[in-house]
Amino acid sequence: MTPDDRALVDRFLDMMAAEAGSSRHTLAAYRNDLDRASEAVGSLGSASTDDLSRLGANWGELAPSTVARRSAALRRFYAFLVDDGLRKDDPSEALPRPRLERPLPRILDTHEVQRMFEAAEDRAASGELAAVRNLALLELLYGSGLRATELVSLPRGAVRANQPFLMVRGKGSKERLVPISSRAQAAVERWLDISPGGTTWLFPSGKAHLSRVRLFQIVRAMAADAGIPPERVSPHVLRHAFATHLLSGGADLRVLQSLLGHADIATTQIYTHVDSARLVELVNARHPLATRSR
Repeated sequence: MTPDDRALVDRFLDMMAAEAGSSRHTLAAYRNDLDRASEAVGSLGSASTDDLSRLGANWGELAPSTVARRSAALRRFYAFLVDDGLRKDDPSEALPRPRLERPLPRILDTHEVQRMFEAAEDRAASGELAAVRNLALLELLYGSGLRATELVSLPRGAVRANQPFLMVRGKGSKERLVPISSRAQAAVERWLDISPGGTTWLFPSGKAHLSRVRLFQIVRAMAADAGIPPERVSPHVLRHAFATHLLSGGADLRVLQSLLGHADIATTQIYTHVDSARLVELVNARHPLATRSR
């Protein structure tokens, strides 16, 4: 990448951090995608429509999702250049637009989730430190729909007695309120009663908090205890179960979007696939034409 391009990319990433609240992982991904594009077209700052149109052939062996991500990074980069008066034209229309089919989320049914809770509760009854912690983790994952990072990084005082919500810092450092059930509160309080004090984190590990990798391992071990194939279960699968089962119970899609912390309602709409039978029944029962006689 030329020094001029590097300066432009630095300015773009500064904007993304300041105005869009992008995390350092997102910024690193943008930088990597822009670096790769620069290798193929030369100067990004002066690239023409023809230059960018060649990227389609250059990316021919990449997965459609990778092509879509790289194209999106370049579109945002050129939109920034135009908005800041650093370019008069936007050549990004020449970038490929692969058609993507969003994969349906893996889910657990309510009986499988219940088996996980029964197994976790049986282990926690022993009073063993790790078992009590694991039950609290499970209650918060399924009961509040937290992302793995949001859960492991909860501060020690996040859950308060008689407070039915907790404040979560999600993607892009955006804060949102999520509900916490009385069951989850009781599980966390039990964990706090026996867990080591003098730490910043609700779920400490060494000098920091529990890692996402360790959480993943814990959840899979709990699935195995319940007789569920571990490869079917992850923290994100439990988040999907939270969303799917709420929707099945009649939750509004906009409410679900808020609870999950989705910036775009389209991301939340993926959960509607799992309950098509209930939606058909709802239309037949509630639509004005449903009771109209011929």
